[in-house]
Amino acid sequence: MSLSTVLSRAQCGIDAPLVRVETHISNGMPAFSIVGLPAAAVRESKDRVRSAILNSHLAFPTQRLTVNLAPADLPKEGGRFDLPIALSILAATNQLSKTALDQVEFIGELALNGDLRPVSGGVSAALAATKMQRSIVMPLSNSRLAAAVPGARVLPAGQLLELLAHLQGEHSLEYANAELQEADCEYPDLAEAHGQAAAKRALEITAAGGHNLLFFGPPGTGKTMLASRLPGILPPLRKAEILEILALQSVVNPTADSSGGLRRPFRAPHHSATTAALVGGGRQLRPGEISQAHCGVLFLDELLEFPRPALEALREPMESAWVRISRASGNVAYPARFQLVAAMNPCPCGYLGDQQLECRCTPGQVQKYRQRLSGPLLDRIALLLQLPRLPASALLDSAPRGETSAQVRLRVCAARQLQIERAGVINSLLNDRQIRKYCYLRESEKKLLEQAMESLGLSARACHRVLKVSRTIADLDGSDGIGRRHLLEALGYRQFDR
Repeated sequence: MSLSTVLSRAQCGIDAPLVRVETHISNGMPAFSIVGLPAAAVRESKDRVRSAILNSHLAFPTQRLTVNLAPADLPKEGGRFDLPIALSILAATNQLSKTALDQVEFIGELALNGDLRPVSGGVSAALAATKMQRSIVMPLSNSRLAAAVPGARVLPAGQLLELLAHLQGEHSLEYANAELQEADCEYPDLAEAHGQAAAKRALEITAAGGHNLLFFGPPGTGKTMLASRLPGILPPLRKAEILEILALQSVVNPTADSSGGLRRPFRAPHHSATTAALVGGGRQLRPGEISQAHCGVLFLDELLEFPRPALEALREPMESAWVRISRASGNVAYPARFQLVAAMNPCPCGYLGDQQLECRCTPGQVQKYRQRLSGPLLDRIALLLQLPRLPASALLDSAPRGETSAQVRLRVCAARQLQIERAGVINSLLNDRQIRKYCYLRESEKKLLEQAMESLGLSARACHRVLKVSRTIADLDGSDGIGRRHLLEALGYRQFDR
């Protein structure tokens, strides 16, 4: 009888809990069983592991073989345990020294010929192994992302025999290296957008404070074009943000390459997207669009054409910056700290309030159309701005007008730096206590806000949004306190006729 243990990592959202792969070989009729709450793909690893070992010209035991994946109450999914199962069998049969497996973790799916295939969650596994001061072996395709984790010792392997040669000291694998950085990419420039000075100002405030934004107006007023310029004026990614984006990418696209750097996500799903597509879910509880937009922008064009249940599902993640998916198969949590930028028409035909084209909608149709946007969701949007139709002279002028994205980005970065130094977070993330401390109003401004709350019917949440936007406007002006003009401008972004 023989017993061996190999360390591996499961995947639960962007977490990677430790799994001990224990193999016991005993006398008896030949059998191969896997226990420890394995899913179908894990149970099928018996055939993949057997073929991979035999096709690598190694001996497979003809005895009773039991593999335990501990802890037993943690669900195990995917082919990520193929490699540690194979190594534990080889160690149990003395074809591999058990000491070579100390302080090393393994993940990877095995092909029938012994090649290693990529699995999801490589970055999460590398992060967890680094915290425990262990090196980790994973398929070559996974290492392109995982190597960017600071301090990680990632050993990429392409084939089972190649890895065995390394573990036995016959041939050394080289640790993968990658630099953690933001991609140097060209975003659409804000100067290319003609006119719409008020919308550009709203974009600057949105970027500076991390607020949510809604553009509404007739078709062709530049709502989509302006929204696509927002990533170009956002500050550079911090290292913690890059790691979070890497962890999510390793779940969605395990073979992605980080060598060219990362850029802030800009996700623009079609309005036919389902609730599961937006917030995540499915059989394997995959992250949705809001998680893939983490630390970036989620742009919802034609907002009121989205299914209402899908829109209402955004409400909780917009507040908590996390989405928790609960299904019968399990529970996972994905980060979802995104900036929502939405665009919509004012009515079904799109021309309500247009100075050139007449609206064909009845008041009842307009009311029914706008009721698709619920009050609770509207409260979570800090800036609402109507875009008018541009004159023909502005559209035909080919020369760029206004400031470039680089110029606006400098002011945005300066404003965010003030916010971090003052409160430790950007203005959109201020809690109630921080709002009372850093968004202090004088008596005259308090009376103005009270009057506005009554006349506009603002809720307490919407009032907090106004205070946060006022604080951002004051930061852009370099002002220590919130003045009357800052509050008036913030209140101007709450004008929306329901």
